[in-house]
Amino acid sequence: MAGAIDYYEKTVALLKQVRETQLEAIDQAAAICTRCIANQGLVFLFGAGHSRMMCEEMTPRQGCFVGWVALVELALSNHANIVGSNGLRAPLFLEKCEGYAEEILKGFHFGPHDAMIVISTSGIRPVIVEMAQSARARGLPVIGICSRAHCERSVAAHSSGKKLIDVCDVVIDNLCPPGDCVHEVEGLEWKTGPASTVTGAMIINMLRCEVAERLVAQGIRPVMLPSHQFVGNVSAGAALEEFYEAYRRSLRHLYE
Repeated sequence: MAGAIDYYEKTVALLKQVRETQLEAIDQAAAICTRCIANQGLVFLFGAGHSRMMCEEMTPRQGCFVGWVALVELALSNHANIVGSNGLRAPLFLEKCEGYAEEILKGFHFGPHDAMIVISTSGIRPVIVEMAQSARARGLPVIGICSRAHCERSVAAHSSGKKLIDVCDVVIDNLCPPGDCVHEVEGLEWKTGPASTVTGAMIINMLRCEVAERLVAQGIRPVMLPSHQFVGNVSAGAALEEFYEAYRRSLRHLYE
């Protein structure tokens, strides 16, 4: 069990570092998100490839609430087949295409109280950098979640020479090493055991819980997505319908 234990210990150590080093950034991000949601704005989350999972960890997810929007572009994320249709080659190619993020954002009319969270462990792909740049150009505050170590040591891929850490108002470091993986196996060229899913999900949930606390402290009751499989809770069905309707209303300004 050496491999399992090594991965566990190294990843737990990273989680402890999140607690020790990222609270200030999470506090700043929570202030932005609370302000947006308290004013009927929306906080969008965007990530390409595996980072899409962090968007969906925020919403739709049991315990989430109206105000978060997972901006998931399927062409950049639906690659489970690896080869053939919906394989990995095309999304990796699209991530390099400048102008693509701008076309995604053109589909919405963002409001004065909206914000954007851009998630990418590397923080260098053109679509990621452009998503942050274009959101800021529209007046949205931008929060980045990435690995500073990976981003700082990588060569910029966007023609501007910018990386995600250069175009955000707040940066939260997921603390993963360059390449993400933390476990080295003798005889293998590449490490295994990526850690960004674990630290990223922790950051997402810390942010969500903090924003919920702050909203309630302001007298604002967030409309929650309940566990529709919660045994013995007869109110879950009604709460689910309330969530659907509140979520629908929250999106109105995007298409008006």
